[in-house]
Amino acid sequence: MPPRRKLNEFERGRAVAWFQDGVPKQEVARRFHVSISVIVRLIQRFTATGRVRERRRPGRPKKKTPREDRLIERLALQTRTASSSIIRRQLRVATNTNISRPYGIAFMGLTSVLLAQLYGHA
Repeated sequence: MPPRRKLNEFERGRAVAWFQDGVPKQEVARRFHVSISVIVRLIQRFTATGRVRERRRPGRPKKKTPREDRLIERLALQTRTASSSIIRRQLRVATNTNISRPYGIAFMGLTSVLLAQLYGHA
């Protein structure tokens, strides 16, 4: 099964506008290459709240910024044999950000070698 495609905020607004202009839900779903259920839920949310923006998700907010994520990725790709502990220390020196557990930056248990292969830098 292919991964679910999420519509960004602009696309959600466009989908609602098309629906309001009389385009059938099936056609809107086809234009965006998503399931009709995605469009149905979007229309229901819009009629209930008047907004197309997604609700906030529960859970702990992310501590790392996108900039720190890019730095971690770059460090892992530069030193492919580096352990997550070494990358964590380099991150602390570069950004003064402390990640308490080394596996917090291990990209779901992937080593830097596997990470490099995933990003096509092997």
